[in-house]
Parts: sequence; C-alpha cells; structure tokens
Amino acid sequence: MSKRNSAKYKLDRRMGENIWGRPKSPVNKREYGPGQHGQRRKGKMSDYGIQLRAKQKLKGYYGDVTEKQFRQCYDEAARMKGDTSQNLIGLLERRLDMIVYRAKFAPTIFAARQLVSHGHVYVNGVKCNIASRRVSLNDEITLGKKAQEMALVMEAQALAEREVPDYVAQDGNAKVTFIRVPALDEVPYPVKMEPNLVVEFYSR
Repeated sequence: MSKRNSAKYKLDRRMGENIWGRPKSPVNKREYGPGQHGQRRKGKMSDYGIQLRAKQKLKGYYGDVTEKQFRQCYDEAARMKGDTSQNLIGLLERRLDMIVYRAKFAPTIFAARQLVSHGHVYVNGVKCNIASRRVSLNDEITLGKKAQEMALVMEAQALAEREVPDYVAQDGNAKVTFIRVPALDEVPYPVKMEPNLVVEFYSR
C-alpha cells in the first residue's frame, strides 16, 4: 500500500482549485498558493507546465495513485481502441476505491481507500482489500456490516455536496452495481479535468 507523503490540501492550494469539492478546502478562503511566495505574480506557463499541471491535478484527484500506476493506466488506455483520454478516465473510474467513493460509502477518496484496505468491502460477495482492483461491468460492491455502522460511512451518506452518478446503480445504502464505464462528461468532477493534456504530456 502506498503512503501519502504530502498533505491533501496542499495540492488544492498549489493548483488554486478545490480539487475534491470539499467545504474545508483552504482554497475556499484564499486562492493563492502555499508558502511565503504564494501571492507573487505568476509568469506565463509553458505548454509543458500546463500539461504537467493537468497530469498532477488528475493524478492527485484519484488519491494515492503512484506515478508508476498512473503511467501504466495511461499506457493501457493508449493501447485501447477509441479516444485515449476517454479510455484513461474510464480505467481510473473502474478502480475499486473510486467506486466505493462514488457510492458515497466514504467521505473522501482517501477514506474509501482505507475502507477497502481494511477489508470492509466485498466484490460479488468476496472480500477484497486491493484498492486498485479494476471493477468489471455488473460487479456488485457491498459494504460489510461492521462498516455500515461506522460514523465515517454515515457521514459520507449524509453529504449534500455529492450525488451517486448514473453509472453506479444503488441498491439500498450498502450495495451498488457498476453498470457501465462513464464518459468524461458523466464523471462528477468538482473542477475541470483535462485528460487530453495528460495524453499530450505522456506522448511527447
């Protein structure tokens, strides 16, 4: 399991955007970058800088995905038929921790990863503790009984700022089915994501 070495909200402040749409984000109070030089004027960013920023934002949104995992995901998306940027989003959205997050079983992607790694999530009735596992179409994801009573899970289900997307079909409060791979415009990102720039970054 990879360990997150940097503070979650540091990414928000560096990007100047509320990446996860959370009410506690420091960007809600001040939109400039962290540190004593955060308010100085920024020069014009190069094409490489714009592409790198897009990659950091997308990779950061999905939590503790390592650079190696993210690159492998891109390589697989590039080998698939169709639009590489759409394929990349589809592969990232099929991660088990992301389905748990989308189903509102956890308040953040980081909490979703922890729920999975602690063995509280079942795929088609079988316990799975691998957050990066790729979910297949019509797979049923269920929350364990112990997890259903956790304050964290109850908090997530009460969140008003997030809704369960159409491609994750709910069956009560503790069970969902992954019914289709979403297109980019169906994914409920709180900020604009530009996977086309990520494709440009890796295909240089």
